[in-house]
Parts: sequence; structure tokens; C-alpha cells
Amino acid sequence: MLELKNITKYYETGDFKQMALNGVSMRFSQNEVVAILGPSGCGKTTLLNIIGGLDRYTEGDLVINGKSTKDFKDSDWDSYRNNSIGFVFQSYNLINHITVLDNVEMALTLSGVSPKEKKERAKYVLERVGLLKHINKKPNQLSGGQKQRVAIARALANDPDIILMDEPTGALDSKTSIQILDLVKEVAGDRLVIMVTHNSELADKYANRVIELSDGEIISDNGNNEDKSEETIYNPKKTAMSFTTALKLSFNNLKTKLVRSIITAFAASIGIIGVALVLSISNGFGSEVDRLQKESLSGMPITISQMAPNFDMESYRDRFEEFTPEEGYIYPRNYMPFKINNITDEYVDFINDMDSKYYESISFEYNPSIFNLIIKKDNVSTVLNTNDVNFTPLPNDYEYILEQFELVDGSMPTSPNQVLFVIGGENEINSSILNGLRIDSTDDKIPFSEVKSLEISATYNNNYYIKNGDYYQVTADLNSAFESGINLEVSGVIRGKTDVASLLISNGLAYNQDLSNLIFEQSRTSDIVLDQLAVDYNVRTGVAFSPINTKTAALKRLGASSIPDSIKIYTSNFDAKDELKLYLDTFNDGKEIENQIIYTDLAAEFTTVISSLINGISIVLIAFAAISLVVSSVMIGIITYVSVLERTKEIGVLRSLGARKKDITRVFNAETFIIGLSAGVFGVAITILINIPLDILLTDLIGNMSNVASLSYQHAIILIFVSVMLTLISGLLPALIAAKKDPVNALREES
Repeated sequence: MLELKNITKYYETGDFKQMALNGVSMRFSQNEVVAILGPSGCGKTTLLNIIGGLDRYTEGDLVINGKSTKDFKDSDWDSYRNNSIGFVFQSYNLINHITVLDNVEMALTLSGVSPKEKKERAKYVLERVGLLKHINKKPNQLSGGQKQRVAIARALANDPDIILMDEPTGALDSKTSIQILDLVKEVAGDRLVIMVTHNSELADKYANRVIELSDGEIISDNGNNEDKSEETIYNPKKTAMSFTTALKLSFNNLKTKLVRSIITAFAASIGIIGVALVLSISNGFGSEVDRLQKESLSGMPITISQMAPNFDMESYRDRFEEFTPEEGYIYPRNYMPFKINNITDEYVDFINDMDSKYYESISFEYNPSIFNLIIKKDNVSTVLNTNDVNFTPLPNDYEYILEQFELVDGSMPTSPNQVLFVIGGENEINSSILNGLRIDSTDDKIPFSEVKSLEISATYNNNYYIKNGDYYQVTADLNSAFESGINLEVSGVIRGKTDVASLLISNGLAYNQDLSNLIFEQSRTSDIVLDQLAVDYNVRTGVAFSPINTKTAALKRLGASSIPDSIKIYTSNFDAKDELKLYLDTFNDGKEIENQIIYTDLAAEFTTVISSLINGISIVLIAFAAISLVVSSVMIGIITYVSVLERTKEIGVLRSLGARKKDITRVFNAETFIIGLSAGVFGVAITILINIPLDILLTDLIGNMSNVASLSYQHAIILIFVSVMLTLISGLLPALIAAKKDPVNALREES
């Protein structure tokens, strides 16, 4: 079953060649117990390591069941050690940070045995060596004899063909030595047992074949050196260690150095904490910006006005990017910082036909001059200056209004002639508005009743304007004009809610939009409008029209057109706002730029600028914080390398059991994975704790904000992932160093 053909092994150091084995040839049968004797340095252990596949011969051949090993790859030797060889070492070579049961199961784990069968087989061999009661103990809780019994159980667990024993009684007293060898003879069965020993008496007593070595050569062999066993097909299973097993090994190792492991994970988490704190503040400010935007949707609606701001400066500059101006000359350009929207009846119909799912409320705003407002007090009528007194339309949805305002007196308008008086959240209003309404603003407080008793009239053109020659002027008889107009009644007082930042309606007077419809009906056929249509100069000023002061604008100020100066569309959430924009964009499909209607979303422009600023600052801060991540990664690499040095013997043990190089790499990758995961979790947890006082501090400093320091769960998961990946990368080189360690040299290391 096993044959050595002219095995030669030598070591070279520079020009010096040290011969360990010189032309050793022998055959072994299946049922033999072979003792190899010889003085120290004669090559006994080297021979045993070559037979066991731990060391490689320099010349010759090792034949296993008729199969040459000359072309064996590393994976073939790993499979051979796992399936065919069971090692029992003088120093036991148990893995101290796992239990007796786990030590015995290790070879079975590498063979891919199922968990249930693995446990049954391990318990069976431990029972055979008399240690079933000790399966949950760690090796350092056992005596020397018990440790060697565990080593024998581990060697037998995978039912190997060959048991190799290197000075199995060297560390035991004579009584225990006899017990161990009696046990080996009992449990070895029909296996080939090869034992290296210095004790010739034990060799003569327990071995049926004794081979003596001297200076790397066989000097005696009392066996017939013929293999009488039946040849079998050699086809060992490939070995593999699962990541779960690697995790368990590394976790148990880290537990033995718990304080150091916790300190390492904490140190590695510092970089994560730095980045997490920056992300927390960035996320908190971002959320606050979103909250402010939601609260200001009503105050910053989507606006379509006659002259809309043109933010597309880049496209303008691109047209002249290769142009170099000549000094001393001016170059005319047709670009204007605003876009003139030609709002038509078609566009108004387009807005009116819009599905209500896109908006909460729509407000059509007109020049207040169309109402010809007159205020009367103490029987004296004067023109109401709308530059001093805001006169704005109410949105058509009263429920939407009352989400941001509260009715504090009276009722909402129910007829075209009813208006509301609008005040601030603390019942305040600008003194200029009161003065324009002829209310004494020097009084400390003014009762609602005085506001509700205001006498204001919206006057028709024919009563407001009189013709004087070729031009029109405001009538001097304002009392008569007042009496003939629409008497406006203040039906109620509404107040802005203090917890809502709303600019939905300006403080002052707000009218029902049905009022504008009444005015338009009368104004279109009024004398001043008809005369204005007939001439190309302004009938009120006598000034000729220009591209800026157009005839259309003059007619609109006289109420001849119901096309609004601006349209404001209010939404309640971002999804509806996005859908609204998509709907508005459909009007421009296929139209030339001059015929398109562009809208303004100041809330989006504002928050985009703020968000970009926050993101820019966050990126810079994260870059600085990431430096500590690099430092911690280097530290993890150093700690992992130290762990490699500490676990060198464990590496040798695993390799002797058939673990592949990639399995050794996996063990240390698992260790860095655990550290990285722990560091990430520590970093996130500590950040969450720090965020509590940090949020209180920032809230006090900034005011009007909450949850300023808030780490999102997405960022937490990403940071934990980053921590794991960085530690895996930093531990990769030490893990590769561990995998390349020579198993023979690794087994010689002191644990």
C-alpha cells in the first residue's frame, strides 16, 4: 500500500548541502506496526514527514497504492493527509482555543462530513480512548496522557489507512507511555502504524517491525520489506474548510485574547466613528432641508409668470465659449436673464384641464389695478394704493388654506364680494398696510371689529375713469364711484400658523377669485378699453407703446383680458410635485423655445443649492475622517500578522490534517472579518450614542431644528460593510503569508 523508492532529501543553504535522507527504499504493508529507531538527527522525523505528505522529497518517489506522487499538486497532498494519514505528535499539537470535541472533528470537517455524522464519529473515537466525559473541555484542562489520547482520537476520526506517530510517548512518564501504546495497539486495528521513537524496549514490545536509521540511511530492517496487501484504487476526496468553520476557529481564538480583541476592534472603529459623525450631521441637515422644503411648498409653489427667471446661463455661455473679445469693443447679445412667457387662453385652459391629482390648489394672480379699489372712511373716499395694501387672490381650495392658516374671526368668503383680512402668526401686521387702509397704526392694539368694518369698493371702469379730451383720468367724484361699485365685505380674519412657514397668502386683503370674473365681464366692454383697442398709445398717459410697455400690458391693467399675470400651483408632497412638472412639460413638447412656457420652482432651486453645499462640505470632512480609516487598516494588518505569528503551530496542525493553503487564508480572513464587523458595529453604536448629546448641542446652537445629528440605517449598513471590507483587505497580506508557511516548520514553533 505504501512504497518508498530511493527517497533522498537534502537541504541547501548557499553552497552547503545537508543530507537528511540518502536513497531510502522500503515497503509497508497494511497490518504492520513499524517502529523507526535511531539517534537524534538521523532523519527519522524527516522520513515520517515525507511519508505523511508534510515534507517533500528531493529525489526518488513515494508510491501510494501503486500511484506515484511525483506529479502531486498541493491539493493532492492535502487530500492525502486528510484521507489517508492520521498524525500523533509528541507535543500533541492540539488547538488550545477550541474544545476536545472540536479538535477531533476538525479532520472530518475538512473532509466535508455532515455535522450530524461528524459529531457521532468524533464521540465514538473519544469514547474508544476513554475521554467521552471530557469532550467539552479545552486541551489545557487535560493532563498529558489525556491530551495524547485526544491526539490519537483525532488521528482515528477520519478512519485513515496510516497512523504516523512522532515520539508519541516522549513527553509522558513510563506508566502513561505504556497505557498510550496499549491504546494504540487496541484501536489501530488493521491499519499501518509507523512510530518514530528513541525507546528500543517499547519498539521491541509493540512493533512487529523495527527499522533503524543512521545518517539518513537504513542500517537494519527486520521486516520482509514486501507489500503483501491487496492493491486498491487511490482516489481520495478533496478537502475544504467552510467559512463557518473558519469563523468558529477565529472567534474562539479571539475569545482567548478577549481584552486585546475588544481594544483592537474599538481602535479600528475610530475611523468609522469619524465618518459616521460626518454622515450623521450631513444626513441630519439634509433631512432638515427636506423638512423645510416640505413646509415651504405652499410659500414656494411652482410659479408660471409673464417674465420667468432664466437659469440656463450655461447654454448661453456655451454658444460663445470659443469667442475671445477684442479689447475696446462691446459685443451685443440677445440674451436676457429672464424668459418672456406668452401666457395665452390656450395655456390657461391647459392649466384648468389639469387632473386634480397633480395639485392641491391653483391661484391665478392679476394686476390689482383692474379692481379700481376705493376706500371710504368718515364719508371721504380715496383711491386704495395697492402698493401699500396687498390685495391678493385666495387659492381656490379653502381646505388647503386652512392647513396653513387658522380662521380666528368670522367666516370664509362665500360670495364674490367677500374678502379676508390676513395677519401673521402672532396677530401682527405691517403698519404700512394699516396706514393704507386708513387705520391708525399708532394704537397699541386694534380690534378685529375695526378691520371688519372697513368700507372698500371695487369699481367698474366706466364709473372709475372719465374721458378728458383724448385721454382718461380717474374721476374726481370718488364718492359716486364708490357707491356704484362692488361693496367688499371683510367676512373673516385668518392667521398664519406659527409652526408652518407659509407664504401662501400675503398679509393684507385676500379676495375670492370670483370677484375678478365679475370685473372682467364689465371691463371688456368699458369705454376706456374700447378706446384703448382703437389707438396705439396709452389712453391714460398719451405715451406711445414700446417693446417693454406694450399695448397688451396696458389692456391687461384695464381688465380687458382674463389672462393672469402669474399662475401659482400648490402641491402637498414631492411625488405630486414631480408629476405636476411632468404634466407642465407636456405643453412644451414640439414647440420652439420662444413658444414654450417655463415654470419656476424656487423651493427646488433653493434646496438644490443648500444640498450641494452640505454635500460638498461632507465630502471634504469625510475625506479627512477617512485618513483614520487608512491608519486603522494598517493597524489591523499588523495585528493580523501578530496573530499569524501566534498561531503558527495551529497552521501546522491544520495543514497536517489536510487543510489547504486557501483554508489557512480563510481562517485569517475570518478573523479580520470578525474584527471588521465588530469595529463597524462598535463605530455605529458609539456614533448613535454620541449623536444624542451632539444633537442637543447643535439644536441649541442653530435653533428651529431637530435631529440635526442623525445616522440613517442605510449609512450604518454601508459603514459596517466598509469596515469589513477594509479589514479584509488589510489582513489579506498576513493571511497569504500564513498560507505559505511550511507546515513542518510551523509544527516546530513553540505555542
